[in-house]
Amino acid sequence: MLRNFPPADVTCSHRVRDYFIAGLTFFCVAISLVMDASGSMEQQNFMGVIAWTFLLGLLFGENKEVRMQVIIAVAFATLGEHFASIYMGGYTYRFGNVPAYVPPGHGMVYLTAVALARSGFFLKYARKIAAFVVLVCGTWSLWGISGYPAQGDQVGAILFCVFLIYLFKGRSPMVYLAAFFITTWLELIGTAAGTWQWATIEPIFALSQGNPPSGVAAWYCLVDAVAIGGAPPLLRALKKGGEWFRTEKPEKNIHQGVRND
Repeated sequence: MLRNFPPADVTCSHRVRDYFIAGLTFFCVAISLVMDASGSMEQQNFMGVIAWTFLLGLLFGENKEVRMQVIIAVAFATLGEHFASIYMGGYTYRFGNVPAYVPPGHGMVYLTAVALARSGFFLKYARKIAAFVVLVCGTWSLWGISGYPAQGDQVGAILFCVFLIYLFKGRSPMVYLAAFFITTWLELIGTAAGTWQWATIEPIFALSQGNPPSGVAAWYCLVDAVAIGGAPPLLRALKKGGEWFRTEKPEKNIHQGVRND
């Protein structure tokens, strides 16, 4: 199964930018979620402004494909947040809203997964990291359905299986592998601080659900997959639209000139 990941002798380079993006996001996630646990709505909005500023600043150094992926990730994740949290009640934020920093936060989380996936460290140790993730997340999932925890986690076990499919059958396994670390980090901190809480019983199939579910990274992998798959066709459509506009505009000017004459 690990053959989908680069071998240990792969040629790789260590770019400071990749580690900077990851370090900044891990730090900002921890600070923001702990602060929001006891903050006001005004503070949430201010953190939203800061998050957008950081995200836009980080995107300056990326190519147009990654920028488009981030745009899609933010849009899709924001829709998902409103559906899963506000409409379905699968998890709930303190004020019953989607905090202002969450949409740009999803952009930073996605960009971090991309940065880690292409980093020299992850490329060199990809197979060992993948084995570690499967072992840790698998143990976590088994513990959730073992009967020992007071709050069971059937949803987490199912999501873990879905995560394995992304990891070993998906088109971008390195991104999904990296996503596990940043998403698990933010979920553990956010739920421990009380910034949001997952429902004990999920609302669709009435299955037990951990706080957070053990395989929660699978939900974020869905966002990643949509972003990676949606960027190329959208960029092509924008390119064709731009070409059409450039070819149509001169003709309109010519016709306009004839009418004026």
